[in-house]
Amino acid sequence: MKPEAENKSRNAETLIFSLIVGTFLIYYFSNPKPQYYYDYTFRVAENILHGAIAFQEKPPSWVNEFVPFEGNWYSVFPLGSVLTMIPFAFFKLLGVINTMPVPLIAALTASAICRFLVKISEHYEIDWKKRILLVCGILFGTWMWTNLAMAGAWQLALGFAVLGELGAIYFTVYDRRPLLAGLFFALAFGNRTEILLTAPVFMFLLLRGSKFQISNFKSDEPKTKDQRPKTKNQIAVLAKFCAVPFVLGVLTLVYNYVRFHSFTDFGYARIPGVLDEPWYRYGIFSIYYIPLNFMEMFVAPWKRLATYPYFVPSGFGGAIWWSSPFILFLLRFGARDKILKYTAWTAIIVLTFLLWIHGNPGGWQFGYRYAMILLPWMFIIFLENSPKKILWYEWLAYILSFIINLYATYLFFWTDYVKP
Repeated sequence: MKPEAENKSRNAETLIFSLIVGTFLIYYFSNPKPQYYYDYTFRVAENILHGAIAFQEKPPSWVNEFVPFEGNWYSVFPLGSVLTMIPFAFFKLLGVINTMPVPLIAALTASAICRFLVKISEHYEIDWKKRILLVCGILFGTWMWTNLAMAGAWQLALGFAVLGELGAIYFTVYDRRPLLAGLFFALAFGNRTEILLTAPVFMFLLLRGSKFQISNFKSDEPKTKDQRPKTKNQIAVLAKFCAVPFVLGVLTLVYNYVRFHSFTDFGYARIPGVLDEPWYRYGIFSIYYIPLNFMEMFVAPWKRLATYPYFVPSGFGGAIWWSSPFILFLLRFGARDKILKYTAWTAIIVLTFLLWIHGNPGGWQFGYRYAMILLPWMFIIFLENSPKKILWYEWLAYILSFIINLYATYLFFWTDYVKP
């Protein structure tokens, strides 16, 4: 390698490393009072390491999503989110930590998300400044920043789901490794069950290949000139992708049966009083909830105060285009790979429909926190339809998004202006 090219490569690596470390530090220190006490999954993981799933004594009142059944208490979180906490619970078992290290987990998750965003962006012929701007837009210009930094069990599960989706997308589209893609997909739906219904999207992308030819595209599968696996290998490709998700799916069903004597009962409806709450008047899921969720996701405004700071988030929702104005760039025409862009839109539509038929729009949150799982697919669309250089109005939209989310993070964690 020539000295000039070597220096350029070294500078790029330094920039990426600095971005990842910076992401870790910003997320780690964003919230001086993270929600370590909402440690549902950590408690269950620790209990499993001690050889039990059930809790014989009633857990503390603040973890109210433990439900009673046949004299024991069980968490309603899915098995995948519990398994994600096993490594951290193991450190407590060894005596290395005393409580759930929520700032560390949130910061590590954000750093890993950053790394995958960078790796995906490297496969596009876009100016490096533009790629960094797009990556930072997802990390610090969306509702993910404030919500992930809250670091309760719910928010961490969403963060792991985003990481899982990005890993699955990367190893499906840009560096085809079906087994790794399936592993990350299992991480995603293990933490947010609705993501399971995007499995056909990943299967389609694995079998389709990539018409967006990338010079350093790698694969562990034989492929034709259009990057698709040969017909005789398609079953093997899908088998590799489905291996880990299938095992997790079976274990989840068994986990449900052990807890509630039903393979399909996750226990959410068993939370004492939950079905008496007004937003569940039609059950946990219903199409009648779509208008409410639509309003929370696209219309709900911030609150106006008579005194400083005059304008604050409600704490229970808020239109995502208001917290992140740059997401309006999703509506741009054109794409480097139209099929990939349309597939990303399909995933967004499927996931949004599933989110909208859930009765509770998200509770305590900034923006519409459930929409975090849409961000990986939005990022793909931004890369697909984005001009190579940063345009002046893009600077405005992204800078405004950074300011809004910095302001929201400040209000939530460093002031008393936003309260439950």
